[in-house]
Parts: sequence; structure tokens; C-alpha cells
Amino acid sequence: MSQSNAPSEYAFRVKDSIVGAQMMFVAFGALVLVPLLTGLDPNVALFTAGAGTLVFQAVTRRMVPVFLASSFAFIAPIIYGVQTWGIPGTLCGLAAAGLVYVLLSLGIRLFGSGFLHRILPAVVVGPVIMVIGLILAPVAVYMAIGKTGDGSAVLVPQNQALVVSMITLLTTMFVSLLARGMLRLIPILLGILVGYVVSIPMGLIDLSPVREAAWVAVPHFVLPEWNLEAVLFIVPVAIAPAIEHFGDILAIGGITGRDYLKDPGIHRTMLGDGLATSLASCLGGPPNTTYSEVTGAVTLTRVFNPGVMTWAALFAIALAFIGKLGALLQTIPVPVMGGIMLLLFGAITVVGLNTLVRAGEDLTEPRNLSIVALILVFGIGGMSFSLGKFALGGIGLAGVSGVVLNLVLPRTRKEQQPGE
Repeated sequence: MSQSNAPSEYAFRVKDSIVGAQMMFVAFGALVLVPLLTGLDPNVALFTAGAGTLVFQAVTRRMVPVFLASSFAFIAPIIYGVQTWGIPGTLCGLAAAGLVYVLLSLGIRLFGSGFLHRILPAVVVGPVIMVIGLILAPVAVYMAIGKTGDGSAVLVPQNQALVVSMITLLTTMFVSLLARGMLRLIPILLGILVGYVVSIPMGLIDLSPVREAAWVAVPHFVLPEWNLEAVLFIVPVAIAPAIEHFGDILAIGGITGRDYLKDPGIHRTMLGDGLATSLASCLGGPPNTTYSEVTGAVTLTRVFNPGVMTWAALFAIALAFIGKLGALLQTIPVPVMGGIMLLLFGAITVVGLNTLVRAGEDLTEPRNLSIVALILVFGIGGMSFSLGKFALGGIGLAGVSGVVLNLVLPRTRKEQQPGE
């Protein structure tokens, strides 16, 4: 009997591996976009995405079919951190953000999932997400017109840059709007491909680094260095993706018909996400998060076996050791990335706005108005606070202010929950 089942079992595993490769392909564009925008190594990001997914599966007992990879929520603080403290110092802050997830998972285990919504309601999370997208808008515009992210230097003539960035942007938009099936799940990847091809006849591509790179190479791992300022700046950013994680787990549960909030439990999924983020940061990769693109692919394929994500993780780790792939990704011209960023950062802002809309809160009510207004102004305006070596500003100050205001400002009788 065991011999007769062997061929079917082998075919099942081959099918899972093919679907896993497909899941990796769906995540690839967004996965490598974050390190390319922030100055991190895309090969390291591939490795830490795969390793982080395996850690998540170990913590959740391989029950949830999700793939973890580069989080867009941390793009702004990484860019600022790399410019201010360098990559090792920034990685320290990112690793600490992962530990915030671990503490939240402990709080959920002790006090229930309602604990998360009490300290991080929509009036806090929504504007924090909006700040993340809005403060990046100048970076996107500068890169779309051929300048460096800070606008200090011209890398590509503006007319050429605008042609490339607008074609990239329109391709990404039309794919997300009009494509069908799996193609609709990879608008970023297709936008980059089209923009790259358009850049070739303009002479914007230099392939010499690809020719010089080795086929097989160990990713350039970077260890974090202790930096308290980076920790205080970046840790509050974990507020937004923590809430998004909750929504992602609900979404995949709705697709598969299983209640993952109970089994394995949201505390386990949050713990897995946090450990994956800290692991990635300790190796030089961006923080991880569950990928909605992959969740969409699960919806299309109707393959709910978490083992598929194990294959996706293994493919990501294997790709990380292809040196020429990393070199090729580094040749993507600035206007191509700028075109993607114009849509991406605007989309992040809309996600935050939608969080507020769905909550149905009256934003003109004095308490809500104060919280939302101060988060937006502190974050976008660049408000900072310092006391000796202690400093907090930008997104970090906006996030902390929102949490504190939500906890200390009195609620009206209408807003109070039963028993309060």
C-alpha cells in the first residue's frame, strides 16, 4: 500500500512546490522593492523573507497559509535611519520593533484580542498610517523626475525621467485595474519590468555590475549595532503594522474558512511575525509582514495547504544566493522606482484614510479631532522632542502621542464601553 501511494504523494509534493514558486513570484516585486528603496540588500531581504516565513510557521505549528516579506510601513523610518545612523544603527531600531510585536502577543495572551484595539484604535492607527505615506511623497516625486531621494542631485535628465516614471506608473495602475488572474497580483513587478525595458534604449541601464557579479554568492548580511535613538524613533512605527497583522489574519481565515484567531491564536501569529521581524533585522533585512498579494493568490488557486508557503520560503532563500540577481536588481533606474513610489506611497495614505472611514468614528468630536490632528501635524510637520540624549520625532513622536492621547483623554458617555 505504501508503494502504491508513493507516486501520488510525489505528484502532490511536486504540485505544492510549483504552487509555492508561484507564490514567491507574486511576492517578489514588493519584496525586493523595499530594500531597493531603502539601501538594504535585496538578496538579504529574500533570505530573511524565507527564513522569517519558516519561523512564523514553526511558531504557528504550520497552520496558517501566509508568506512574510518586506513591510512597506517601515520604508520612511528606514530611509531616515540609514541617513542618520547608518544601516547597523537602523537595524537595531527595527529589531526592537519586532520585540514590540512579541510584547503585544503577550498582552493578547493575557488580556484577550480586545486589548490590542483598546490601546490602538482606528483613530490612532489610521492617521499613523497616513503619516507614513504622506511624509514619503517628496521622495517619490524627486525620484520620479530623476533626482536622488532628497532632491540634492540630478541622476537622470528630467524629460527622460518623466517618460520612464509615467510609463512605469501607468503600467502598474492599468495592471492592477484591468488584469485578470495571477497577473493582477503582480502590478509592481510588471510595472518595474516595463519601466526597465523602456529605460534600455535611453541608455539608463548599466549591466557591467551584473557581468562582474558571481552566479552564486552569500548575501551581504549586516549585524545591528546598539542605538537608543534609532530604537525610540522606529519602535512606535510598529503600531500600524501590528493592527494590519490582525486584519490580514482575519482575511486569510475568511478565505480558508478557519478561525485562526482561536487556533493557533492571534497571540501566536503576532509572536511569529515579531520574531520574523527581529530575525530579519538582525541579519540586515527589512522587517517582515504578512503579504496581502499572497493572500490574493491563495484565493485564486484555492490551495490552502500551509506547506505551499514552506516551498515559497525555500525558493526565496535559494534566490538569495544568486549573486547576479541582486546585481541586476541594483541596475533598476531611479525613475522606474519613482514611478512605483508615486502610487505606492499614495496607496499607503489611502489605507490609513480607509481605516478611519471603516471605523465610522465622528472625527469632528473634540477627542477624536485632537488625536487625529496632532498625529498628522506632528508626523508630517516633523515635530521633534529632545531631552539630553533622548530624542523623539517624526513618525515615532506621532505614534507615541496618539497612543498616549487615546489613553489619557476622557471619553464622552456615548463613547464609553459597558463596564467603563
